Amino acid sequence: MELPRNVSPYRAVVLTADKFEDLEVFVPAFRLLEHGWHVDIAAPEMKELHGEHGYTLGPSRTIAEINPDEYDLLIIPGGSPTGAPATVRRMPKAQEIARSFFEKKKPVASICHGPWTLASADLLKGRLLTSFWHDGVPEDIRKAGGIWEDKEVVVDGNLVTSRWPMDLPAFTREMMKQVAKVEKAKPAKK
Repeated sequence: MELPRNVSPYRAVVLTADKFEDLEVFVPAFRLLEHGWHVDIAAPEMKELHGEHGYTLGPSRTIAEINPDEYDLLIIPGGSPTGAPATVRRMPKAQEIARSFFEKKKPVASICHGPWTLASADLLKGRLLTSFWHDGVPEDIRKAGGIWEDKEVVVDGNLVTSRWPMDLPAFTREMMKQVAKVEKAKPAKK
């Protein structure tokens, strides 16, 4: 089952894979859909994905098909340390997408194990962020030059990060502030 579709000039892409953290995918995606944005779920293959807590989701695109220039917001959620985040972080195309967003200073929202992809893409030097506090995620962030903080949400310019599903209210609030900046900078044509 795919997410509902909005026809919108504002587009977000979620990079995920099998064994995703259900809430970390659905909560931000549903908030953006409610706000009128188009949301694509991008995965390694066009096959049904399984969340850690029993939900399934069909991707709308493969990660290989994603042109980052077509999107205004990148979301990289977490999941099982041997699942979605480990899969996505090893994909050169996912790293390329993240690099493009950083180069163009477009918003990136990442939660839990999601920042692993940013570390693998070598994007964290001097950046403040948070993540899940176990499984080697803070250590990988520090090795990549990031400054890890144990807070419910950390905003560093265009980067919004949180630790785990219980931080989703703060994560989504700060993500929506980035959305407002996008909409102000790129007003929809009437």
